[in-house]
Amino acid sequence: MDYKDFGLVNTKQMFAHASANHYAVPAFNFYNMETLSAIISAARDMHSPVILAVSESALKYMGPELLMGMIWGLNLKPENGVALHLDHGASFDACVNAIKLGFSSVMIDGSKLPFDANVDLARTVAEYAHKYNVSVEAELGTLSGIEDENTHGTESSYTNPDDVVNFVNATNIDSLAIAIGTSHGAYKRKSDNEELRFDILQKIADQLPDFPLVLHGASSIPEKYVKTINEYGGKMSNARGIPAQQLRRAVEMNICKINVDSDSRLAFTAGVRKTLFDAPSGFNPRDYLGAGKQNIYDNCIDEIKNIMGSNNQI
Repeated sequence: MDYKDFGLVNTKQMFAHASANHYAVPAFNFYNMETLSAIISAARDMHSPVILAVSESALKYMGPELLMGMIWGLNLKPENGVALHLDHGASFDACVNAIKLGFSSVMIDGSKLPFDANVDLARTVAEYAHKYNVSVEAELGTLSGIEDENTHGTESSYTNPDDVVNFVNATNIDSLAIAIGTSHGAYKRKSDNEELRFDILQKIADQLPDFPLVLHGASSIPEKYVKTINEYGGKMSNARGIPAQQLRRAVEMNICKINVDSDSRLAFTAGVRKTLFDAPSGFNPRDYLGAGKQNIYDNCIDEIKNIMGSNNQI
């Protein structure tokens, strides 16, 4: 189906507006009804554009029919500023499948390939997607860490600023994910003193003025959710995210989309663990799933206001 039938938009205009007004569009991953509902409610209440991100493994988990049924049920209109995005598509076929389902944006992740192979893959996806007015994101540089079966790696490499212009021109992509020190998962830094490579970001921004740049692996890993998880039976030591002030600085340097996944997982898990601990005789899923949903909503509100700066932009 055409994404316009679902009231979705692609990312072209939202990124242009974000870049001109120095904010980032949040890309929140979701996996079920509760996470989707929390994200869209927060975006609506904050009058923020939002990108609903779905990994291949999440798409498999939900099933394409149920997923698109939930999107249909949101009763969206273009003025709501909502995009549906395939996160870390691993192949041309995965991107084509998402576009046929009704996704308005896809990421083709060839970052682990040699440069020329990455270019060829991204260009092929862009040529296909643009026939349907679907936005395309690709990545240069690699991120370490583990999010799920589609996003994992043991090695990282920073984006080479000397490559970005050639890559963008050769592929005709719409946005570029870069590697400047973020990583997937909840263990992003070994110490509190680590900073993102703003020198690399500045060189890239100088090479690509006004071109949409994206940060993956940029969850802030809120300490309160890690503390709650550990207090109620979890074991998460040394979990560290990217501080909000560093992310805000990145936004001022032309980062106009920030991906958030781990924060939502932590928020949801903290709510479930605490609810089940506090009411050990309870067995109503609405109780503990509702607590997880509320935590995600609260976290999205906080990050929209204090990291993305995207509130009151639509």
